[in-house]
Amino acid sequence: MIKDLAVVLRSVPLARPWGADVPCNHALLVTLTLEDGRRGTGLAWTPQIGAQAVKALLEHDIRDAVTGLPPHPELVWDRLSAHLGEAGRAGIVPIAMAGVDLALWDLRCGERPLADVLGARRASVPVYGSGVNLHYPLEELRAQAERWVAAGHTAVKIKVGRPSLAEDVARVAAVREVIGPDRLLMADANQRWDLHRARTALRALEGYDLFWIEEPLPADDLAAHVELRRGTGVPIAVGENVATAHGFRDLLAAGACDVVQPNLVRVGGITPFLRIAELARVFDVPVYPHLLTELSGQLALALHHPAMVERVEDATLTELGLLAAPSPVEITGAELRATGAPTRWTA
Repeated sequence: MIKDLAVVLRSVPLARPWGADVPCNHALLVTLTLEDGRRGTGLAWTPQIGAQAVKALLEHDIRDAVTGLPPHPELVWDRLSAHLGEAGRAGIVPIAMAGVDLALWDLRCGERPLADVLGARRASVPVYGSGVNLHYPLEELRAQAERWVAAGHTAVKIKVGRPSLAEDVARVAAVREVIGPDRLLMADANQRWDLHRARTALRALEGYDLFWIEEPLPADDLAAHVELRRGTGVPIAVGENVATAHGFRDLLAAGACDVVQPNLVRVGGITPFLRIAELARVFDVPVYPHLLTELSGQLALALHHPAMVERVEDATLTELGLLAAPSPVEITGAELRATGAPTRWTA
């Protein structure tokens, strides 16, 4: 049975800030202690907003709710979801739940890698170069694209959504020129457009062969996603800000997307991530896990559909100093493989 829960909050500086207002990421390491003395640690994470609120929720309502429960991820997740429903089912609630769920999966895995426990279906998955780079001047963006090419990435993603559409076109054109015609190029608007602007932008970007447009619209605007997808040949990727299986169900059932991108912390952990992945499998839509490369990579190795894994430059969990060596994954060129090591968090 679960005896105790402890939380350590760490604010980790980013080598490449994600903007003037995002100089660091906030990581909450959640440790569960069982009555037999075993311990498991998990991660709750937020780039900018809400870390102290997540910590308070974990240290009060969640600690009380999980004490005395068996260390069973699915059982605990369902109990917590029901218990915390009054506080909402998105935002800080699933982020806090993820810390508990990942700690329970850490206990389930023991000394085994997560990929092995889930059942890896493939030996490797591709990694695409990514960056939180909307604030980069054009030359700095080009330099980043050059680094991705030099590193061997066969796919890259950049941010769009500048005040001027002409700026977005210039950014996409510059990166396409650097990476050439054979590499995949994705663009991420981070919910900055409305339906009219998204349609206009995608028409203007038609000549650059986008592999997908990510979050072109507000994440909860289901009807607009449906309309946009009907009118464009560019695949629509959504999901990093969708928190529940019901939200993913509605997107899939409405035919609103071509790719889903659950963030395993924002949906509440590995347990709900796997449920969402099975739901997407029913609709024959691929799952591309969002951020958190070392964890997402192990999940991607076990997914039904082949997937790519996102690597934000200088911001993997290892590069942020959150994972202890040896890493559970290794990235060579554009491929990620499991190393056979378990996931171990730093103190």
